[in-house]
Amino acid sequence: MQAIVTGASGFVGRALCAALPTGHHALSFGSADWERALRSAPLAGATIFHLAARVHDPRDRDESAFERDNVVKARALAEEAARQRARRIVVLSTIKVNGEETRERPFVPGDVPAPGDAYGRSKLGGERAVAEAALAGGVEWVVVRSPLVLGPGAKANLASLLRLADTPWPLPFAGIANRRSFVHVADLSRLLLACAAHASAPGNVFLAAHPAPFSTPAIVGALRRALGRPERLYALPAAMLELAAAVAGQGERMRRLTRSLEVDASAAREHLGWTATVGLEEAVAQMAQDWRSRKL
Repeated sequence: MQAIVTGASGFVGRALCAALPTGHHALSFGSADWERALRSAPLAGATIFHLAARVHDPRDRDESAFERDNVVKARALAEEAARQRARRIVVLSTIKVNGEETRERPFVPGDVPAPGDAYGRSKLGGERAVAEAALAGGVEWVVVRSPLVLGPGAKANLASLLRLADTPWPLPFAGIANRRSFVHVADLSRLLLACAAHASAPGNVFLAAHPAPFSTPAIVGALRRALGRPERLYALPAAMLELAAAVAGQGERMRRLTRSLEVDASAAREHLGWTATVGLEEAVAQMAQDWRSRKL
């Protein structure tokens, strides 16, 4: 496989590049001369993994910046791939394209998209831009939407949760009975590779997830056990937690801890034979070990 990877230096990108059976060409979209780099990239006959993106940040409301980084650049990549006659583009997207939470059932690939913020809207726009340009140019395309990605070196919200778990304070999460899907970074890399190789993958959107979702008290308890700390969880009503967080300007973060976001990944199993195998306890143990090593 002649592989081109955007976002190769990111959390998922590093894991994917380590799993590639051959070498890869890293294509940077973060520099000012990204267009020149794109035109000079060896895309002919290549399989392209598009992982680069402006990532979600609750403080970032700049719709135009998300549009530029997640839609315009994705479209330019697909158009250049068509011009050079690349083989296939595999796009890493987010379950936030489907929506912010689930209630009666998990999300499935055929659900009508309902992104709730600038990031989710831009990722949906990027998916559609790639599909349109790839179809027009005769290039195969596949989209993978991922929920929370666990693994050593995870940053952003997971790093914040690790910091919180690695304290002696009692935490008010024991009464939360939500269900949130996740996927380990190694399993997600395997799915991206399957989408690159499998004959039935092109033209499809696949959702990634481990078969067993977690609850907030389950992941916080697992983190504290792995860190060698007592669990120390007590119960407060979810509505009270959300209200207090909203007053502090942290409502979105708290809703990720109190509400459900569940994903049905059975389509990936049925079409590609892929199943996530790294469970919560193993993933948390890896993350805790990595966290401790970084603090030493």
